[in-house]
Amino acid sequence: MSMRKCYLFFIFCLLLSGLSVRAQDMVADNMVLYQRSSGGWPKHIGNERIDYTKKLSEAEKAGLIDDASMNDATIDNDATNKEIRYLVKAFKQTGNTRYLASAETGVRYLLKAQYANGGWPQFYPDTSLYRSEVTYNDNAMVNTLNVLYDLSLQVNDMEVMNAGLRAPAAEAVKKGVGCILVTQVRVNGVLTSWCAQYDRITLQPAKARSYELVSLSGEESVGIVEFLMRLPHPTAAIKDAVSSAVAWFRKVKIEGYKYVNIADPKQPNGRDRVIQPEAGSVIWARFYEIGTDRPFFSGRDGIKKYTVAEIEHERRNGYAWYGTWPLQLINEKYPAWLASTR
Repeated sequence: MSMRKCYLFFIFCLLLSGLSVRAQDMVADNMVLYQRSSGGWPKHIGNERIDYTKKLSEAEKAGLIDDASMNDATIDNDATNKEIRYLVKAFKQTGNTRYLASAETGVRYLLKAQYANGGWPQFYPDTSLYRSEVTYNDNAMVNTLNVLYDLSLQVNDMEVMNAGLRAPAAEAVKKGVGCILVTQVRVNGVLTSWCAQYDRITLQPAKARSYELVSLSGEESVGIVEFLMRLPHPTAAIKDAVSSAVAWFRKVKIEGYKYVNIADPKQPNGRDRVIQPEAGSVIWARFYEIGTDRPFFSGRDGIKKYTVAEIEHERRNGYAWYGTWPLQLINEKYPAWLASTR
């Protein structure tokens, strides 16, 4: 090779090196650092929510490496699932294989955390307290199922994943659907909706935090139904589960009221959240009593109350007790799905 060609080759290599240095994403880099050795991600460090946009010091990076063995990985608050989705996008944009490897490790974590009965715990490997329960709360299990279903179909950026993960992901989804069908609550022989969490052994509705009692969920049940409606060629059992849940949503809707923030100088922060009459409005409660369909609420004392005004100000304002979660499902998504499955 001539000196000129050698020089040009050297310059080309330098350019490639520069490109590889620039082919980075600070958020993705931080996600790789925060990933636990179990393969999943925590949702908080101490009491602070993780900020992936923060520029980390060398000392902070070293601390994260030291903490990698902590057992605080979770699927709560979309942790682990959101990191997997972000990292595959970052890989497609940058070509940085560290991001793809991290995302694939995250998927293996999800596969490993699944119970034989098809459910997922809120935390893994930490199984203390309610963390071991099969958890629909805040769409934890549904978010996981959506990631694995996308992977099994190679859609929504998941086509870049290792092909060897497709079959295990599809099998995990199959088991997860089985768990969903088994845990739909029957009352007097009629299918209704789902509790936010279940005992991992008996698959019976279970209590989580002190203010999250055994109930039928007006929020989490929506995500479950919408996931079931993603599945092609639904079985008779899936059709029955979806239609029964929608019928229950229609049955328990609360018409003529809205849930709003109001100014209230007597309260600690100068505001409060109350339910008020409003013609034409429709809302649903977060929790309904199994067997009566009566909305209920509870504070940190764990005592069931039947009006939101009865619980303490902090919980009244710090939790989503009412919402319009099923509205679009009932009015738009379910009719379209029903027409497509006939």
